Order: sequence, then structure tokens, then C-alpha cells
Amino acid sequence: MADQNWLAERFEEQRPRLRAVAYRMLGSFAEAEDAVQDAWLRVSRADTSEVDNLGAWLTTVVARLALNMLRSRTARRQEPLDHVHIPDPVVDPPEGTDPEHEALLANSVGMALLVVLESLSPAERLAFVLHDMFGVPFDEIAPIVERSPEAARQLASRARRRVQGSPVPDPDLDAQWRVVDAFLAAARAGDFEALVAVLDPDVVLRADGGVSGLSHFVRGAAAVARQATFWGRAGLGMRRALVNGAAGLVSERDGKAFAVGALTINNGRIIECDFLVDPDRVAQLDLEVLRG
Repeated sequence: MADQNWLAERFEEQRPRLRAVAYRMLGSFAEAEDAVQDAWLRVSRADTSEVDNLGAWLTTVVARLALNMLRSRTARRQEPLDHVHIPDPVVDPPEGTDPEHEALLANSVGMALLVVLESLSPAERLAFVLHDMFGVPFDEIAPIVERSPEAARQLASRARRRVQGSPVPDPDLDAQWRVVDAFLAAARAGDFEALVAVLDPDVVLRADGGVSGLSHFVRGAAAVARQATFWGRAGLGMRRALVNGAAGLVSERDGKAFAVGALTINNGRIIECDFLVDPDRVAQLDLEVLRG
């Protein structure tokens, strides 16, 4: 059996990658950390002396655990049919991304992409994440999903078709901020026409208020603009924030974080708004870094 100190050091070297795999699989910081910690407990008791590629082996261990968690989640979730679920956002100050978040955000893991991943079956999500995001061969994915390599390839292909339709933000972050600033100014002023001007005609808004809260799914510039004017009247303070590496915002009420918004901006207009409003989950996010 491999020396425990050596194994612990190698595991810590792999931890950022393992957390990134689990986050893409689960869309939850807490569940991703649970999967990585569970992987360490299993690995520390295993005989790794014949493992040629420890990093690849650890990736498959975490992926298998995450797959089981996804399947369990799907089986037990009893949310209302109209409930909207937004994955945990990675929030940073507008000045730049925390180095610890860089692995989580590699491969342009924007909120719009994570929302699409939530709609995939557990096996499709695993095949796509491992192959398309981490380059794991299908012959290594196949035993995890208990399929043939060709069937695993088909899982990833189906997922890829869904993902290809997800909105892609403009690469120019300064251009994104200009749109966000225009959106915030219009919302604060209650300027309906100015809001419509920065929204794509087919813009989609999702707001996750939690299982017991108020969730929304709204489509169309006029409907989203009406929702934004309501936020302005509600007296919410709103400030810039990087959300999954793209321009977004955090709103506050009575000095406490109220919501985190990921805004997907393309060709100078907002094409998707994904807001986490669930008070329990917002409270769990480390948003003190935004205060200055």
C-alpha cells in the first residue's frame, strides 16, 4: 500500500481538479466538497500501488461518487413542477477572480451552461463533463455509467447537442460591464424603455427562490423589464460582481445579501438572467469579499 503521507500530498495536488469535476457534475459547492472528501476516505483505505495514473484514477472515483449523488438527488427531489433551480454561483469582486476559483471556472463554465447541465440525465452529464471538459476517454467513462464505450459516446453526443444551444457571453468583459451598468441604472430609475433597450427580445429570466419561496421563469424583454422595475421599487441595493467569470450583480436589502444575478450578455444585450434568491443558499455564499 502506498505511503499515506505521499498519497495525501498527491491527493492535495489533485484537489482543485477534483473539486472542478464535482462542481460541474453537481452544481453545488457543499455536495462537491462532500464528494471530494468521500473520495479521500475511500482512497486512503485502498491499495493504490498498482495505479499507473493517480490523477485519472482519482477523477473517476470522484465522478462515480458524484454520479451516485446525482441519481439520489433525482430520485428524492419532490419540488413543485414550476420550481426553478439555479446552481451555486461562483461570486468574485468585479476586479478579478479569486485564484481558488480559477479551476472551478476553467472551460468557460458560465451559469447559463450550468443551468443546461441541470437538465441532462445523470449519465449524460457525467459523459459530457468527463469527456468534453476533462478529456477522459470513453473507454474509461463506460464502466462508470455501466455502458459500452459507444453508448458512453452517444450519451456525450446527446448532451453536447443540448449544450450547444446554451447562450455564450461576449468575451469582452468591459463591454459586458457597460451593459450591466446600463441595466442597473435603468432598473434604479424605473425606466422601462431603457431596460427594454438592453434586453434581447427573447431574453429569459430564471429566479430560484427556494422550494418554499417564489420562483420565476419569465421570457421576453417586456416581461423581464417589468420584473426589473419591481426590483427598483423594492429598494434593493445592487452592485457589480463577477458571477462565474462573467459580469453580474449582487443585490442587498437592509445590509444583507438578497440575491446573486448571472447576466449572460451577447452582442450588447442581455440574453439570459439567472438569479439565486433562495435566502438559505444566498446566506451560505461568501459575499463579504465584495464589501470594500
